[in-house]
Amino acid sequence: MFYNESVDALESLKLLSSQMGLEPGEDTGSTGLVEDCRNVFVYRAHLPNGKRMRLLKTLLSSVCENDCAYCPFRSGRDFRRASLQPEDFARLVNNLYQAGIIDGVFVSSGVIGGGIRTQDRLLACAEILRFKHHFQGYLHLKIMPGAEFAQVEKGMQLADRVSLNLEAPNPARLLKLTHRKDFCQELWQPLEWVESIRRNQPVQQGWKGRWPSSSTQFVLGGAGESDQELLQVTQSLYRQLKLQRAYYSPFTPHKDTPLEDQMPTSYKREQRLYQASFLLRDYHYSAADFSFDLDGNLPLECDPKSTWAEQHLLHHPLEINKAPMEELLRIPGIGPLSAKKIIQARRAQPIKELSLLSHMGIQVKRANKYILLNGRKPANQPSLW
Repeated sequence: MFYNESVDALESLKLLSSQMGLEPGEDTGSTGLVEDCRNVFVYRAHLPNGKRMRLLKTLLSSVCENDCAYCPFRSGRDFRRASLQPEDFARLVNNLYQAGIIDGVFVSSGVIGGGIRTQDRLLACAEILRFKHHFQGYLHLKIMPGAEFAQVEKGMQLADRVSLNLEAPNPARLLKLTHRKDFCQELWQPLEWVESIRRNQPVQQGWKGRWPSSSTQFVLGGAGESDQELLQVTQSLYRQLKLQRAYYSPFTPHKDTPLEDQMPTSYKREQRLYQASFLLRDYHYSAADFSFDLDGNLPLECDPKSTWAEQHLLHHPLEINKAPMEELLRIPGIGPLSAKKIIQARRAQPIKELSLLSHMGIQVKRANKYILLNGRKPANQPSLW
């Protein structure tokens, strides 16, 4: 049982799980981190379906041969590292799961002996968990740069989510972070394979009869990239490769790395990019809809949806009783669920009062400047703008 595990293995897992601050997957963050009484780091995670879970996020090894300029795990940097063998890792995870301490695991790794060899070790962890220990919990499996098609396919048959970090929006920006990764062949192509497998192979081959979701991550501010570059590639990821989520990990300088003197990325920039990313994914926006400054970045003083509405709806408000779904979603304060409620309610009778919108969960203080109710402008109310 869990209490009989070797001290060395537990200490390694504690150290490895404490070093996952660079991975914001499953909507976890520093505020979601809790240290369990068993001395492993567990996160309060949020899945795409709204489910909450206790997620162990960990590396299999913090030893890495890559030279990423921003990364605290880069080759040659002097700090305490640790590794676990796949058998030990799987046993520890399963014991945590059986003890009711975690509901799932997100496993990544530093690259040792190339991406293919490292991917084999990660796949071994997944296979031992699923087939030897009959692990039924959530499994997020990282795809390594340079992984082969068969490895991606096997990972998709075992995991609930797979991800591969693009790190930068294009090859030129990636070169500012590392010279050891090929953007097109080692990073983008495996993500194309993920969608190809989902589209062309029987879904019954996936774990529990469904294919895993997929995601990626960018180092926000590490390579001097603009928001416009990031949102253009994010749009392609959502529309062409059907990714569930693009994550933006704000750059933080680390001592003894080439970028240790570079300024950290602001929280406000991260927030604006996520807002724009959700508009691309869920609200039918395109990257061309956003306003950028001369450097190609989003304005920080206002969210991108309100910026668009000020430019397009302030003098041409939308009629709530006639606007189609895609236009309703352009109105600040209205989301997919509340837009559906509007469409359902107006079938019975015209919507004439702001109070009816408020009962639907709509933020009327944000919406009222941009709408008409049965041909009339609603009474002006104080706006968050």
